[in-house]
Amino acid sequence: MANNQYTFTNPVTLYPTGQPPEQHQEGPGTEQGQFPNPDVGEDSYEGTGRLRGRKALITGGDSGIGAAVAIAFAREGADVAISYLAAEQIDADRTIRLIEEAGRTAVALPGDITDSLHCRTMVAEAVSQLGGLDILVNNAGKQQFTEDLLELSDEQFAETLDTNISAMFWITKAALPHLGAGSTIINTSSIQAYKPSGILVDYATTKAAINTFSKALSQQLAPKGIRVNVVAPGPIWTPLQTAGGQPASALPTTGKETALGRWGQPAELAPAYVFLASPESSFVVGATLNVDGGMPNP
Repeated sequence: MANNQYTFTNPVTLYPTGQPPEQHQEGPGTEQGQFPNPDVGEDSYEGTGRLRGRKALITGGDSGIGAAVAIAFAREGADVAISYLAAEQIDADRTIRLIEEAGRTAVALPGDITDSLHCRTMVAEAVSQLGGLDILVNNAGKQQFTEDLLELSDEQFAETLDTNISAMFWITKAALPHLGAGSTIINTSSIQAYKPSGILVDYATTKAAINTFSKALSQQLAPKGIRVNVVAPGPIWTPLQTAGGQPASALPTTGKETALGRWGQPAELAPAYVFLASPESSFVVGATLNVDGGMPNP
């Protein structure tokens, strides 16, 4: 590939500085339904065998950050199972195709992770079809902005917690019996854990909880040789943003608050997950790796 993640470049101008227009899509959203389409590394990520022979399960692996991680893991030599909502099948089909084109086994696991039974069944199916499991990426999330706490319904609050927190607990608990020494768990937090927006009370609450859950679990599992770490993205251009994650009117200016002055792209997150999944990070435990374009946080 002429241009890949190793190409020397100016990060400020790596992607077009023009901001996306106002837009909105219903439901969980798809990459096909947003403009411009996110960069998930389809044409740029180049693997070097850093995850050869590994077996990964990635939630929310159809699009956005999850898709970029799935593509990168496959090109690094891992077999990959992705979970996603059935409404996101169009993006999932693309990601499955790219995993297979990398010469790796791809497993599609559609379903709703707010259902604890589905979470346990999903893990069992991933283990069965992959022939094991040694990387777990809890990435799927729900983000819906609400201007006023009085307008934040009990149903939305509960669904956000179930998607972002309860599912992570259920999936991790189901996966643990299959994870041996050398395995890794990577959970996805957010800049919202440190600099919460007033319109994302429920979402920000869950992202702070993910940090604490991960750090506590890392202390429990490290003696067993299982490392738990976190990636905390900043504003990343994914379907989550255009499907109610942000007000449509905020999309053209979001990202300007970063030091780089732009939205991040999913492809820019993938190397962080590859690093935390690989033996290169063998002494990294309970860490939160911030990939946020330069937004100071604790």
